[in-house]
Order: sequence, then structure tokens, then C-alpha cells
Amino acid sequence: MDLTLALVIGVVVVALAFDYTNGFHDAANAIATSVSTRALTPRAALFMAAAMNFLGAHLGTQVAATVGKGIIDAPKGSHGLVIVGSGLIGAIVWNLITWYFGLPSSSSHALIGGLVGSALASSSVVHWDGVVEKVVIPMILSPLIGFTLAAIIMIAILWGFRHSQPAKTNRGFRHAQTVSAAAMALGHGLQDAQKTMGVIFLALVVGGFQHDGDPIPQWVILSAATAISLGTYAGGWRIMRTLGRRIIALTPPQGFAAETAAATVLYTAAIGFGAPISTTHTITSAIMGVGATKRLSAVRWGVAGNIVTGWILTIPAAALVAALSYYALHWMVE
Repeated sequence: MDLTLALVIGVVVVALAFDYTNGFHDAANAIATSVSTRALTPRAALFMAAAMNFLGAHLGTQVAATVGKGIIDAPKGSHGLVIVGSGLIGAIVWNLITWYFGLPSSSSHALIGGLVGSALASSSVVHWDGVVEKVVIPMILSPLIGFTLAAIIMIAILWGFRHSQPAKTNRGFRHAQTVSAAAMALGHGLQDAQKTMGVIFLALVVGGFQHDGDPIPQWVILSAATAISLGTYAGGWRIMRTLGRRIIALTPPQGFAAETAAATVLYTAAIGFGAPISTTHTITSAIMGVGATKRLSAVRWGVAGNIVTGWILTIPAAALVAALSYYALHWMVE
């Protein structure tokens, strides 16, 4: 078999493995709040999240275009494929580390960090303007917007239902959470499955099997959607506990407000701007936002601080692992 073709197949397999880890790492994003408020059973929530992730992956390719064309320029041929593969390894390793410690870090930023790290190690072109505009600025704005929007929705709920019986209100919002959790899962598929599509497309271009202006092949969309859905169904219980319990003990209205705010930010970023934002950052900040409307001390800020530390470390840590992977693979393959 031709070396380039073998490397393309290898990169596609690794990309789908990353997509799978993204699914089980980020399953908590969509369903932790619904499970913690008992709006859904864990297994029903995972099945719903997997199905909505699959559907969401088919709703657009704007984010995939950003990841595939707007972050790095990898040279054509086997050297470029080693760069792309090393970036994926960096992202997978960081996903597994943060999953093990129960930290809801960003798979999206792990992927971006991995691509940038392997590109820098290989002296390839990094589109810093694209990284700043499409990654760094949304990375800062999306948690702030998620926090603020969730707080506003929560305040509106508190005011609108101020005369209602708490038991009846909670029962109603448990049903409403089924919808908001589904919307969140759909947004996760729209955002995160597209990132894998973008990397696979980049590998196909580098390998000479596609051109920059081509549409993303249907088999790429279908395989990415399937991998993230299977990963989601496999679940991510460690991170689910962190999001659902350790930041704040959520009520059904709070869960609904957080999920609605996060889903709104995800759709706006993906469809409006093609920006690959972090579903993890967005839902975590939204949970903090609803907690802060109760009282600032209701949020366990120490846990929140550990999570933010994970956010800050994600891009450089994944970049470092990717750079080391590049040196190892470059020595073995070339």
C-alpha cells in the first residue's frame, strides 16, 4: 500500500477515535444537569444525547471549514499527514487525562492546541489571525455570554414563577428540561462533530484526495456523527458528577435555564460565525450563572477555579503532547 494512503487511513482512524473520546468526555455537557435534577434517568439521557448529537452533526459544516482550513497549513504528502496525526494524538491524550481526573476541559481547544503544537514543531504555517478571531476571542466571550444569559433567564424564571408552588414548578421544569437537554445535545453535535469532520477533510486535502474548495464528503459527515454518538452513549460519569453536583446542587428550573442559555450560545457561534467554541466552557459557565442568582456563595468557587485552571492549561498542554508526538512520528515515518 502507498505510504500516503496508509497515513490518510491512519489519520482518519485516529480522528474518529478522537471523536469517540470527545463524545464520552463531553456527554456530561448535555445531560449532567438533567440527570442531577432527576428530569431524566442516566440511560435515557445518554440515549437522547447520542441521538441528538447524531442529528446535530448533519446541520452544517461552517465549524468544520474553520478547523479544516483556518487554523494551520500542513504541507502536502506524508509529512503533512504526520503533522495532522500528531495534533490528534495531543488532543486525545489531554482528553483522557482530564477525563480521568473528572475535569470538564474542552475537547475543542485540545484539538486546536494539538494542531497548533504539531504545526509549530514542524515549522508549518499557523494562521494566528484565524486562531485569535475564531478560537481565542470566542473562548473568552462564550463563557461570559453563557454566564450572563443563564443568569438573565434564571432571574426571569424566578420573577415569572414567584407565586407558584415550588413542587408544581419543579415538576413542570423537569419536563421542560427534556427539551432543553435535547437542544443542548443537538448543539454539541453541531459544534463538536464538525471539528472532527474538519480534521478528516484536512487530512484528505493534505493526502491529495480532496481539494480545498471541495464540499466535505458525505461519508466524512456520517462517520463523524456516528463516532461522537457512540462515544456519547458510552457516557462520561466522572465529569457528569463534577458538572451536575460539585459546582452547585441544581434544581430543575436552574438546569433548564443553564441548558437553554448554553444551547443558544452554541447555535449562534456555529451557524452565525463558524466559531469552534467549547460546549464544556459554555455549559459550565451557564451553571455558574444560574447559581450566582441564588447567592454567590451557592457556587463552589474552589471547584470552579480548578475547572478554569483546566481550561487555561488545555491548549498549551495538548500542543506540547502534539509536538512530542510529531517528533516521534517524524523520526519513525520519515
